Parts: sequence; C-alpha cells; structure tokens
Amino acid sequence: MNNSVLPHLNALLNATSGILLVIGLIFIRRRKITAHLTTMIAALAVSTLFLISYLVYHYNYGSIRFTGQGIVRPIYFTILITHVILATVIVPLIAVTLWRALRGKYALHRRIARWTYPLWMYVSVTGVIVYLMLYQLYPVK
Repeated sequence: MNNSVLPHLNALLNATSGILLVIGLIFIRRRKITAHLTTMIAALAVSTLFLISYLVYHYNYGSIRFTGQGIVRPIYFTILITHVILATVIVPLIAVTLWRALRGKYALHRRIARWTYPLWMYVSVTGVIVYLMLYQLYPVK
C-alpha cells in the first residue's frame, strides 16, 4: 500500500465537481446566467485538476487491486466500468456544451446540456463511490 495523498485529493475534487454542478443547475434554474457560467467553468477546472491528479497518481502507482469479496465485487466493477466509460464520453460532451454556451447558441447548448449534466454528475458521484469502496471500505492491507 502506498501513502499517496492523491486518491483522497481525487475524491475531494470529484465531490467538489458534483457540488459545483448542483449549484450551477440551481443558478440556471433561477436564470442567473453569469453565476451559472462561472460555476460551470469552476466545475470544469476542478474536473481538469482531478484528471491531472488521477493521471499522475496512476503513472506513479499503477492500478490498485479491489479486495472486496462476494456480492460487493460485481457491484464495484459495475460502478467502476460505467464510471470509466462515461468519464471518457463526458469529455467531448463538456467541450461541445461549453463551446455552444460561449458562442451564444443557447438552444443547442440546452439540448446537449440535458445529456451532459446527468452524465457529468454520474461520473462525479461514482468517482467518490469508487474511492470509498477502493480506499476506505475495502483497502489493500
């Protein structure tokens, strides 16, 4: 087992991204456009920091084996696999969603944001769940 602080930082960054996404949704529903834009850019910045930290961690430490047994094992891998797939899919969706907003193409922005938001939220939340299962509930001994 390594003593890196990065998994904990990564979970914090994922949680922060999720919180910012909720705040951004509240702002847009209240028609606070500037606050929404600022919050969503902050969520993107936090998610970018997460990705950098995640890549640095796995470059230095590789993969961590999940030690849970029984029914929790397929649950963990289902969450992990969907998380990884959607984390890959979400990157271009976020880029297109932001690009449309910055270009003032709000109808197109809203159309794709209806997909981007829940997927991004899923990735943020499941990132924290994966961390909890891998490093807190079933840590390598």
